[in-house]
Amino acid sequence: MLTSITEGILCCLTGKAASLVLPLESSEPSDGFEFVEVKPGRVLRVRHIVPERQPIETENGSSVHCKRKITVYRNGQLVIENLGDVLHSEILQCQDGDLEPCSTVEVELADYKEIASSPDPNPVPPPVPPPPGEHKPAPPPRRRRRKPKRTVVIDSKRVISSCKGTHSDVALFFVHGVGGSLDIWSSQLDFFSRLGYEVIAPDLAGHGASTAPQIAAAYTFYALAEDLRAIFKRYARKRNILIGHSYGVSFCTFLAHEYPDLVHKVVMINGGGPTALEPSLCSIFQLPSCVLHCLSPCLAWSFLKAGFARQGAKEKQLLKQGNAFNVSPFVLRAMMSGQYWPEGDEVYHAELTVPILLVHGMCDKFVPMDEDQRMAEILLFAFLKVIEEGSHMVMMECPDTVNTLLHEFFLWEPDMSRKDSSKTDTEKTVAVSDTLHTLKINKVMDK
Repeated sequence: MLTSITEGILCCLTGKAASLVLPLESSEPSDGFEFVEVKPGRVLRVRHIVPERQPIETENGSSVHCKRKITVYRNGQLVIENLGDVLHSEILQCQDGDLEPCSTVEVELADYKEIASSPDPNPVPPPVPPPPGEHKPAPPPRRRRRKPKRTVVIDSKRVISSCKGTHSDVALFFVHGVGGSLDIWSSQLDFFSRLGYEVIAPDLAGHGASTAPQIAAAYTFYALAEDLRAIFKRYARKRNILIGHSYGVSFCTFLAHEYPDLVHKVVMINGGGPTALEPSLCSIFQLPSCVLHCLSPCLAWSFLKAGFARQGAKEKQLLKQGNAFNVSPFVLRAMMSGQYWPEGDEVYHAELTVPILLVHGMCDKFVPMDEDQRMAEILLFAFLKVIEEGSHMVMMECPDTVNTLLHEFFLWEPDMSRKDSSKTDTEKTVAVSDTLHTLKINKVMDK
């Protein structure tokens, strides 16, 4: 603690950040560690494991019709109409791939608040009481047709297939969040590489053994997203599966939106809701870097309590081995201040057609449960799985449970035979009628 305070004072006096993270020579070059220069002077450490395997012909998979209409109204209402195939909710167990007919669903978000600056453009006046002596009620007032502010129509076919470790066209990308490193995925990297999967896990800039530029602009969302774009384009195969944790989920969403034909499936672990990113102005991370350096022991202990369901010797060892929160105060402050991504709103997430598995640790104190539930409501093909004994670092706390869940999701593909055999006259009538799978979300949005 005294050392941290001393180094923090020196940091204030000299104006230089302490504990710089610089690239290290890998002590185990045969274990798949590489250093990739994504930009001049910007080098990321990447663990890349390619198991020896015989090429096996890829299975055909199942074709799913992805069709939805996304409408944003001027009063902040978002209406999503699913007009194509809807995967059955029982996929939570990753056992079946059945499809269910379209139905009508209306959801009101709990955080919706009406404000005076965004009144309803089509208010409904109160009912007019009947005049004395008349028992016939007055007819209801005619409601004017709402004018949408923006409409997006998604209409495409997506082939979803089982991704086995023996398939040479499958690659797994693991992306960590703020303060972590590729080491937090050690259990997953070892598990899936033994099954024959090709795995890729980078250190974000300023984390792990990647270079740490001393300029805040190097840690904005867009700068980091371009780094990961370069990594993805370098290692991508025909079918790629993205696995993100916390802040890393946003980068997986970005890549899935940018490369819909290359991203086959996505896993979001404690990633939060489908809202645009905006840095908090009242956060402790807005303090000067030297002050954060003095507080680093307290921050590490707070992260241990909030990130893990238990705070025993095992969890402390995991925290040390995984280099979680082991970044310089300057990088930490720049990362938190650079989380600005206004495009990543509800509409952006609703446009995704890739199957997505949401994993949430029940004891997570960073990401509330309702945020992942909102994410599942917005996404087209999303399946939420809650691990009761896990917290924010659930992949480190419950590696066997997470590995099994992920593997089942990788192997899953929808069974279209039930849908083809159940097209009766009744179902056709329902499809023609106004029983669309409608998701109405009242959310105050920027005009």
